[in-house]
Amino acid sequence: MKSKYWLLLGLSLLSLGLVPRVGQTIEQRPANQTVDWRMGSFPVENFQGYTSPFGYRRSATGGPNTEFHSGLDFAAPEGSYIRNWWTGRVIEVSDNTACGTSLRIQSGSWIHVYCHLKGRVEQDSRGQFVADRAGGIQIWEGQTIPSGARIGRVGMTGRTTGPHLHWTLKYAGQLVNPAIVLQAMYASQSQPQLLSRQAEGEAKNFHD
Repeated sequence: MKSKYWLLLGLSLLSLGLVPRVGQTIEQRPANQTVDWRMGSFPVENFQGYTSPFGYRRSATGGPNTEFHSGLDFAAPEGSYIRNWWTGRVIEVSDNTACGTSLRIQSGSWIHVYCHLKGRVEQDSRGQFVADRAGGIQIWEGQTIPSGARIGRVGMTGRTTGPHLHWTLKYAGQLVNPAIVLQAMYASQSQPQLLSRQAEGEAKNFHD
């Protein structure tokens, strides 16, 4: 099941031209830093495709102007669960910007932002939190969230023309194209399977 999932991801990246050029590396990543991308989680369930890439685009609301799109948009049915990309601490919850109901999570030098979630921001004795009771979601500022945990559901809050997750990544304060990170994750997930198949082939040749 996992191999089919990562194959779908890889084909989707290729079909939209989102795979970086050969030799292109993660922006702003120190040369001596190695990352085990298998520790990350794909951020949306029931993934259907990408609706808007990172970078300049025409206005999403149909205007003649171009605008800079700071993240990557994932199409998924409304109500689909969103998963935390990397273990980290929630540093901000919000529901009063174009991002709609959103979470900002910090993982070391990385910040990942999730926009257009269902629910709203509320407050209690513990502080501010995103509440999506229909989805069983309550996420507080200051809370540590493990990789892969459900943190929200795809909605249509904020400035959006349809249900999707808008996902923004920053490293050391600089925007990073999420497609590059997804490509690194895809490669790390695929490599062990390729090595396993290669080993099986070598074993078969040895016995033959």
